[in-house]
Amino acid sequence: MTRVAAVDCGTNSIRLLIADVSAEVNRTPGDSGAAAQPTPRLTDVVREMRVVRLGQGVDSTGKLAQEALERTFAATRDYADLIREHGAERVRFVATSATRDASNRQVFVDGIRDILGVEPEVISGDEEAALSFAGASSVLPSRGDHPVLVVDLGGGSTEFVLGNADGVIAARSVDVGCVRMTERHLRSDPPTPEQIAAAEADVDAAIDEAAQTVPLERATVVVGVAGSVTTITAHALRLPEYSPAAIHGTELDLDEIRKAGTELLEMTREDRAALPYMHPGRVDVIGAGGLVWRRVLQRLADVTAGRIATAVTSEHDILDGIALSIS
Repeated sequence: MTRVAAVDCGTNSIRLLIADVSAEVNRTPGDSGAAAQPTPRLTDVVREMRVVRLGQGVDSTGKLAQEALERTFAATRDYADLIREHGAERVRFVATSATRDASNRQVFVDGIRDILGVEPEVISGDEEAALSFAGASSVLPSRGDHPVLVVDLGGGSTEFVLGNADGVIAARSVDVGCVRMTERHLRSDPPTPEQIAAAEADVDAAIDEAAQTVPLERATVVVGVAGSVTTITAHALRLPEYSPAAIHGTELDLDEIRKAGTELLEMTREDRAALPYMHPGRVDVIGAGGLVWRRVLQRLADVTAGRIATAVTSEHDILDGIALSIS
């Protein structure tokens, strides 16, 4: 058994997973011991999330703001303490959309290296997509050769990953996310019809871009991951508090999810903040998350001629994929 620490630093949040990795051998009747392949499994030791909004203003300025860097460095210092306290043997720090887009990302890289003692990796959208699929599929029932579409709706980007039991078939990362769409379009409280239409045009263009690489019509199941999707699911379920156990694995009709996304989009900031399952760091961007997710699901329903009628929510995503990658 190996203890690992994974850090996922996105546009809106920075998350830590310290986990023990064990290898389970799955055999079917007739398999020999030599032929059986071990499957790594994660057992959580620590799972933490801080909203630091590293991507603050990056869409318009192309740079990481100093105050955003300071928030991220402060959270990383806390994570470094936890990693030492729990004795992780291997550590991997991954940064995604906001850092990819920033002209001053070297300041970020140098700062994280000094704090954590490991080289932070600013990964490509393709690698982000593959890690998201690995994390989500690691805890979902195997569907064999039937293609599963994992959609990772982040703060700065959204990843579309089609895969099956053999791995990723096709993947594409596109530059739409809840922070980016909020800063670019949804400036009113609540947003105006004109702002919503402009944001939807961006989302549609991004889905068209993804569809050039990923055959969305082949999907037999869609799985949504990351904070926007899990929060929309919590809203659809009307939970009394945010509960990962209640959210993970939930399968809802697309109409229910689209309705929940629309409600969050049309609420005032004050009304969203009063919801018992709403993280304070998501209050101002969850409306855009609802907009992106409802549009993605509508397009999937269209391209599959209604064959995709439900979506599954997973609490396990790129963070788990990062941990598995260093096991």
